[in-house]
Order: sequence, then C-alpha cells, then structure tokens
Amino acid sequence: MDTAVAKIYRYPVKGLSAQILPEVVLTPGEGLPDDRRFAITHGASAYDATEPGWRPKRDFLQLAKNERLAALETDYDSSTGSLTIRRNGRQVARGQITNPTGRLLINQFVAAYMKGEAPGTPCLVEAPEVMFSDTREKYVSILNAGSVADIERVVNAPVDPVRFRANLLLEGLEPWVETKWIGHRIAIGDAVLEVVEQIGRCAATEVNPATATRDINIPLALQRGYSHRNCGVYARVIQGGRVALGDAATLIE
Repeated sequence: MDTAVAKIYRYPVKGLSAQILPEVVLTPGEGLPDDRRFAITHGASAYDATEPGWRPKRDFLQLAKNERLAALETDYDSSTGSLTIRRNGRQVARGQITNPTGRLLINQFVAAYMKGEAPGTPCLVEAPEVMFSDTREKYVSILNAGSVADIERVVNAPVDPVRFRANLLLEGLEPWVETKWIGHRIAIGDAVLEVVEQIGRCAATEVNPATATRDINIPLALQRGYSHRNCGVYARVIQGGRVALGDAATLIE
C-alpha cells in the first residue's frame, strides 16, 4: 500500500469547523495537538466542571444535533490560545479561550447564536489531558478519499470529505481498502500508527459543511449501499514524528 497525505485537519473546538494544517508532529498515545481540546456544553449536559473529564458527545453542542454550527468559520492560534469566529467571512467573536475572560466572550456569542436551538446556556470547557472526541481513548482518525469518491457514486452527488471530520485524508487508495487495515501498522511521514477500528458514522455527516444544511443522509446511504455505517478508521500513534502534506503512507505490518 502506497498513498499520500492530501489534507491534515484538526478541530480545536468539538463541533466547530476544521482547521487545515500543513504539517503536524504526532506523539505516542496522543491525538493531533489541540484536536478536540475544547468542547461546548449545553443546559442538559451532565458534564461536571468541578471534576473535568471525558464525556460522550451528547453532553456537548455537536453537528449531529446542531447543524447551524457549520455556518461558523473558526481559527485557533495555539501560541496565544485565541479563538476567532467568523460568519460569511466577517469576524463575529474572538477570545483567548485558555482563560476565563476569553471563554466568557465566546460563551456569550454562542449563547446568542444558538438561542432557541440548544437547551440552557452554552459553556466552553477543557479538561487536562482530555481529548473531546467520540472515543475516550485518543486516536488519529484517517479517511480514504477513494472511499468518499465511492460514496459519491452511491448518492449521485458531491460529498465533501470534511463531513467526516477526519484528521488525515489519504489519496491514492482503492475504495474501502482501509477496512483491511484493522490490527495493522502504517507509517505516515515519520510516525507509525496502529489501526484499531472502523469509524461508525452518525447524523453529523448529513450536514453540508459549506451550507450548514442537512442535504444527504450519509448513514442511510452507507447502510443501503454497503450494509454498514462505517467510513474511515481510528489509529493509535505508536511512534511519534512529523507528518506533512504529501508524505507517503505505507502499510508496514
């Protein structure tokens, strides 16, 4: 298997937009730096700020239920901890979300933006050493562009890979070959990852990231077309190292 990294994405705030990176340095047992570092709770959340830790996605604002989030364009600066939110290219909020004052500014914007669409008052949270992904363990998610192209054939419409909110998009592969990687290791750039499981897809993939509308029922299309609802795989970082756009990815065992 030989292929190349076409895109690198991270999602600093769970449910908000992707941030495209030219390269990343992976660390054993960790996800991408600052990926899903933050999340936004709602009024019905069981998240306890006095005992911060991982919680399932139902406790946070998420595209599976809150598609309006997709209309926001976000940018996170790791060096300053500042999150900038834009809508239609215009800045609508900015705050240093690593401190309470900055989080308050973002909370106030999200509360106004999501008024009537989410219970209670939204609250941006982070927890030490926690990644607010859909799994408790920290993984890197990998998507095969060939599989996405095959889904386009099934639904007879363009499918933006960003719908799947993966970290690494790989090109040059046959459709669905990644389903055979479970239990194997792959070298990507200077890093080595062990592929541990397929990713089951939920209603978040129904949301068009360009229009913030639900226009394709991806889970149903997967079920009807392939008798499963999986697309992409989770991988655990075994050996750290730099991964950059264009780097080769090779199955090594």
